[in-house]
Amino acid sequence: TYATTSSSSARWKTRQTSDPYTRASKLSGLKSRAAFKLLEIDAKHHLFTPGATVVDLGYAPGSWSQVAISKTQPGGRVVGIDVIPAQPPRGVSTLQGDFLSEGIREEVRKFVVDEGLGRGRGRSGGMGGDGEGLTVEELEEEGRGVIERAEGEPGERGEQAGRLSGQKALDRAEGRVVNVVLSDMSEPWPQTASMWIKSVSNPYRRMMNTSGMPFRDHAGSMDLCNAALTFCYDTLVTGGHFLCKFYQGAEDHAFELRLKKLFEKVHRIKPDSSRKESKEAYFLGLRRRAGVRREDVLGE
Repeated sequence: TYATTSSSSARWKTRQTSDPYTRASKLSGLKSRAAFKLLEIDAKHHLFTPGATVVDLGYAPGSWSQVAISKTQPGGRVVGIDVIPAQPPRGVSTLQGDFLSEGIREEVRKFVVDEGLGRGRGRSGGMGGDGEGLTVEELEEEGRGVIERAEGEPGERGEQAGRLSGQKALDRAEGRVVNVVLSDMSEPWPQTASMWIKSVSNPYRRMMNTSGMPFRDHAGSMDLCNAALTFCYDTLVTGGHFLCKFYQGAEDHAFELRLKKLFEKVHRIKPDSSRKESKEAYFLGLRRRAGVRREDVLGE
C-alpha cells in the first residue's frame, strides 16, 4: 500500500510541476490553477460587473473568489462558503460550513440580503489594486444613468426603466440579491492536516472530493449541482448568471433541461485549462428568466 501511495504521489507531483497553468498561477499570486478556468469563461461570457454580489460555493482554496473580487470592483462583494477551513482571499467574506445543510444556506441568504455586509469600501481585492469604492447609493445612481442612456425614444426608455425598476423591487422583496453564483464544490482539495482530525476528515470525505470512480464522482457532483441550483432559484436576481462544475455522466442531461427552464442561455463548457483526462466540465446559465415557477425548475 505504501509503495502504491508513494508512486501515486510522485506522479501527482510530476504533473503539478510540469503543468503550465500551475506555474502561471504561482507567478500571478493566484491560489490555484483553477483561476484560469474562470478567467477563460468570463473573457467569453462576461459574468461579472462592478458592484455585483457574487456567491462562491466551495471557494477553497480561493482562486475563483480572487478572480471574482477583482472583477466586481469598485463596490462589489464576494461571499465564499466551504466546509474546509481555508484562508480567504483579501476582500472576500467567508463562512465555514456544510452547504448541504439548510441552516448554512439560510445563514448565507441572511448575509447577502443585507446590502451593506461584505461590501468593502476600497478597491482592494485578491488580485491587487486599491482606491475608494462606491457606496450602494452611488452604484444605484450609476445604474439609473445607464438606463437613461439606453437606446430608443424617451418614452421607450422610460418604459424600460420602469420594467427594470419593478423587477428589481420584486427580486429584493423575495430575497433575490445575488448577481452571480459560482459552484466548484467538487474540486479536489489537498489535505494540510492528518486525516484523523474529525473536524477536517469527516467533512472532507463528505463534500465530494473526487474518488477516481466515474459513476460515484458523477452522482456526487449532480447532488451538489442540484443543491446549488436550489440556492440559485432562491437568491439569484433576474438576469443573473450561474456557473457550476459537474462530472459528466447519465444524469447531466436532465440537469441541463432544468437549467434551460430558468436561464435564457445554457452552455456546456470544457475550458482549455481543464485537464484533458478529467471528466469535469461546467454548466453555465446566462440571464435568469423572470417569472419561472419553482416547481418547473426544481420539481416537487
